[in-house]
Amino acid sequence: MKPLQGKNIAIIGSGNMAGAMIGALLRKNELSPDQIRASDPYPEQQKIIAAKYGVSVTGDNREVVKSADIVILSVKPQVLPSVLSELKGKISPSSLVFSIVAGMPISTIQKGLSHKAVIRSMPNTPAQISAGMTVWTGSEEVSESQKSEARVILKAMGNELYVEQEDFLNMATAVSGTGPTYVFLLAEALVDAAVHLGFSRRDARMIVLETIRGSVEFALQSELHLAQLRNMVTSPGGTSAEAIYQLEKGGMRTILSKAVWAAYQKSQLLGKKAQEPPDSPLKVEN
Repeated sequence: MKPLQGKNIAIIGSGNMAGAMIGALLRKNELSPDQIRASDPYPEQQKIIAAKYGVSVTGDNREVVKSADIVILSVKPQVLPSVLSELKGKISPSSLVFSIVAGMPISTIQKGLSHKAVIRSMPNTPAQISAGMTVWTGSEEVSESQKSEARVILKAMGNELYVEQEDFLNMATAVSGTGPTYVFLLAEALVDAAVHLGFSRRDARMIVLETIRGSVEFALQSELHLAQLRNMVTSPGGTSAEAIYQLEKGGMRTILSKAVWAAYQKSQLLGKKAQEPPDSPLKVEN
């Protein structure tokens, strides 16, 4: 029997990532539309999700969690406290709460909902095409069968990695969760450079994206260290060597490391903000 067979799923918040999860689970035939109920505060978004996926959508969070075996929290961090307050004591003790809210500690969700079995995960944007990477963990009260259910959900969106220590989720937010931003920025810069050389923007985009895709596929299929792969295309005195010299001279590694560290600190700050009283002087920019 499939882990999600006969299970009812409630999704709180119906934005892009929630839509990605719904779409992936339906494409993989892990769930049928009648097993999914979603909520969203915006009537227009409710109509979009209902029409696109054929699932039931409402604006009532309490209504969708009734009889739900798994409750997925997919809201913005600043919205989470009010959602937790609204749903406190409304979720069955036997249900699994599954959070994809950036930076929010398991303890915050447990306390806010008065609920013990909580999984925290950090998916990324490619999950929308089932090519994402999700790092996740769970509280001690999450059963093995519930972990199996979580794996099915996450594998529908791509690859998954379970970690024992929750702080790895903040690290994952900085590396894989924010990771597509770094890749897109690099791609954008390469496209601009190609246009500067004389390519049309359309051709430049194709060249850059196919180069990135091919390089990633090659790396995934190779057992060589990334430095060895780089050396394979870096001939002494050649074009790659000259390009790398300029990148290193500009401090590319240092700047990227600082960017990842800043994202990690921001993820920690979001979690602390969720635990601060409303009148706290601690501020978080969105």
